[in-house]
Amino acid sequence: MNSKTLRHGAKAAGVVAAATVAIGLLSTGAANADTFVPLQDGNITQTLLDGTVVTVRQTANSANISPSMGSTPLHRNVWASGTIDVSIDGGTAKGGTIDAGYIVACQLDFGGEASGGAEGGTTWAAMQSEEGVTAADLVDPKKTAVGGGISIAPGEAKNVPILDIEYTDDYGAEAHKSSFKFTGKSGGFTYSDETFGVSGCAGYAQARSYAKVTVSTDSVDGTVTLWGQPFSLG
Repeated sequence: MNSKTLRHGAKAAGVVAAATVAIGLLSTGAANADTFVPLQDGNITQTLLDGTVVTVRQTANSANISPSMGSTPLHRNVWASGTIDVSIDGGTAKGGTIDAGYIVACQLDFGGEASGGAEGGTTWAAMQSEEGVTAADLVDPKKTAVGGGISIAPGEAKNVPILDIEYTDDYGAEAHKSSFKFTGKSGGFTYSDETFGVSGCAGYAQARSYAKVTVSTDSVDGTVTLWGQPFSLG
């Protein structure tokens, strides 16, 4: 069973002034049957132009990886768990938004030093420079949501948001988003055994979590992104 607990301190949003930190550039674990992968905690603190201090923390992170019911090399299942906390100190910010999930790639090594890559695989850095694709491009809430399955070919990377929040748009239609607003000086959420399936990747597959936080103050909009430790899906 999977579950999520949202902690609303608050409300509001923003973008611009991006700061990013990556933790643990080496991949960890192999995708054997029911392989449990404990992942490093991480945090980043960024001071915005007006002095507002934003801290993003990721704790209790883990992934459990197993072959699919079909038991073929092209399929993997992932059960992910973790906690994301955001705190804001100083400034005039009255809240923010949190968007979090996983980037899943086939034959792409995050950081370029990940072990176990298939011959001819592309590094994350090379993909950014050669194809002009950035991490921000992949953090797109319109991609596949957790709980479903993604089909991914060698050389591809796709985004899998953790949250899938249903709401009614301005025209009265049902819509979905992968971020939520919090008010006050803190917010966050905990998720447990959120699952997604990966299919179509005949080579080495890897995943990496992200937590993207946007904060707006009276004078500046800021975005702070925390990247988690990459891990192998086999």
